[in-house]
Amino acid sequence: MANENKLPLLPHVERDLRLDLFRGIGLWMIFLDHVPDNFVAWLTLRNYGFSDAAELFVFISGYLAGFIYGPIIGAGQFVAAAKRLWTRVWQMYVAHIMLFLLFTAQIARAIRKFDNPMYADEFNVRSFLENPDVLIGQALTLRYKPVDLDVLPLYMTLIAASPLILWCLLRRPNATLLGSVLLYICARYFDWNLPSYPAGATWYFNPFAWQLMFVFGAWCGVGGVKTIWPIIESRIGQAIAILWIAFALVVVMTWRIPVLDAMVPKWFIKAIYPIDKTNLDMLRFTHFLAVALLVARFFPRRSDILSSKWLHPIVLCGQHSLPLFCFGVFLSFGSHWILVQYSNGLLAQFAVSFGGIAVMIALAWLLERSAEVPNLFVDTSDKRKPAKKLIVAKQRR
Repeated sequence: MANENKLPLLPHVERDLRLDLFRGIGLWMIFLDHVPDNFVAWLTLRNYGFSDAAELFVFISGYLAGFIYGPIIGAGQFVAAAKRLWTRVWQMYVAHIMLFLLFTAQIARAIRKFDNPMYADEFNVRSFLENPDVLIGQALTLRYKPVDLDVLPLYMTLIAASPLILWCLLRRPNATLLGSVLLYICARYFDWNLPSYPAGATWYFNPFAWQLMFVFGAWCGVGGVKTIWPIIESRIGQAIAILWIAFALVVVMTWRIPVLDAMVPKWFIKAIYPIDKTNLDMLRFTHFLAVALLVARFFPRRSDILSSKWLHPIVLCGQHSLPLFCFGVFLSFGSHWILVQYSNGLLAQFAVSFGGIAVMIALAWLLERSAEVPNLFVDTSDKRKPAKKLIVAKQRR
């Protein structure tokens, strides 16, 4: 009778270090991409294909939601899973508001100290600095977001909806994925999006469109990847993925090389442009799928390289993605400020870029060490027994 109210034992979920690795890479790419006119940003994915770190993060978020919380909901613990997920949403909301306040304060201080109003327009904070009483309310309701602060509201929206998404995926996985596709089509056809500030504006990342990437990731996380594994293993699937990645590379190179751009036919330009990031253009979505297919096929989950000391800093950053993303926003502005106010030479660009990455690694290391809390205390509940020292083991986030 004493065990009747205990939660059912859930299967052990082994951590997939590949996800931490790619989240860490994504964090570094976001930092580099957010520093304008930075030569080192040529190392990031967006310069060689249609997709970038945004697709990577949204897919991984969906996959982890399905992989971790799918078994919990499947075991009948929907409320427990929803509580954990919505607690995470609250943490992201608090982080977003704190990031917003500190970020705008950082920009305002730079404007005042260096008498450079360029920052206000460049980062979309002029309205806030002129009308803080109005804009603070808009920020609290996620309608107003400065530049570089658009991603967290998208995550919050998707994670908030994830308990219902996972509940549906566990019961009707393919029908749920089909429903996600139909919502994506309707959002693009009818221009569905959430309102933003000022009046008439909408969210930079349309959640009605980007939910497709999240739901597809969750579908894979709850077991859908087994369904498509024959495609991943097939040579035809791999050949199509390679050809699509090569096609994207050629198209992107036309943006950088005038000679190639002059060779592109007008009908082709009309057919594929604009490649819309706000509404998750299919070119972006399919490019990410092609990259993910090759990674899944040739980078196994238990690859020896994942335990390499050279990759450990990246994995460590990926394991602390929320605080490092927030801190990376400050780093990117600070790097941009240094390049604008002091020097924009190649040496300075390399210094702020790799220096910022080094700071992110150091912060990840500190966060990892802080998780090892050796909480020593004395058990005095029974004074007849000798005092016992209890050590709380390391808890990974």
